[in-house]
Amino acid sequence: MSLARTLLICLVPLVAIPATLGYRWHQYVTNTDSPYDEVGMAINGAVPSFLNAWGCARLHDTFGNVLPPLNCEANDGSAWR
Repeated sequence: MSLARTLLICLVPLVAIPATLGYRWHQYVTNTDSPYDEVGMAINGAVPSFLNAWGCARLHDTFGNVLPPLNCEANDGSAWR
């Protein structure tokens, strides 16, 4: 197997997986249907804190009148961060 083919086989997953997860996270935090999507909440909890804060702010702007989803709640669990 050539070096170029080996690099391609290694680089495709390294680019495709973060791109897919990033797209799915952005789709979750900008949705207008529900803040309680399980996959979206899991990804939002795994992203760096500055992205989590931005995502929670976007969700709060859209769904501020409901209980916050997992990873966006304050210490009491019933208020947005």
